[in-house]
Amino acid sequence: MRLLLVEDDVMLASGIKLGLTDAGYAVDWVGSAERAEEVLRNETFDAAIIDIGLPDMDGLELTRRVRRPEMKCPDLPLLILTARDALQDRVRGLDLGADDYMIKPYELPELLARLRALLRRSQAATTAVLSFGPIELDTAQRQASARRDGHSTPLDVGPREWTVLEYLLINAPKPASKDKLLQALTGWDKEITPNAVEVYISRLRSKLEPHGVTLRSIRGFGYRLELAQAAGQ
Repeated sequence: MRLLLVEDDVMLASGIKLGLTDAGYAVDWVGSAERAEEVLRNETFDAAIIDIGLPDMDGLELTRRVRRPEMKCPDLPLLILTARDALQDRVRGLDLGADDYMIKPYELPELLARLRALLRRSQAATTAVLSFGPIELDTAQRQASARRDGHSTPLDVGPREWTVLEYLLINAPKPASKDKLLQALTGWDKEITPNAVEVYISRLRSKLEPHGVTLRSIRGFGYRLELAQAAGQ
């Protein structure tokens, strides 16, 4: 999952980004609402975390602008962070288009839980567990497994393999684009090349196929999860 963090406090932003990265998210950070607005006009994210107390344009105004139709993702899930505990500030943020809010100080586990809830709602999911055939991904417990005959077998999935598998499960039975997978893995980090996606796909194939799930390449687009029996028809 690719997140945008909008926070002008460098130390706080570094801590949040580290915590989110350790949880498996690709996090891009900007320090102003103006820069965030520019980015959101042209790039796609899965959710944004916006601090209200930004210099110049504040987070509430940014929230209002994000919902404009000319933005790349006007329905982007938004979580606002605020040191303001006044009811009117929280109400205004929600009325302007925020999906949830947290009051500082807060604990990272709660931030992660609220993010998962926002992402589930945006994907019309009802639980933290994503599944396709026998494959299950528990996004809250960070556990991947395969079920068969009532038994669950843990799957050893690395952090970047997890990100790829999560996107594939979210999109299943539709294909997930290779470009989207690359963005989810890297954000603005150019450490990973497009060919690296193929490496993680290959690793996942070897882990999923013994459980009856295949990864089909869609030429010129990306990849799709299929049940082995259906893929062979």
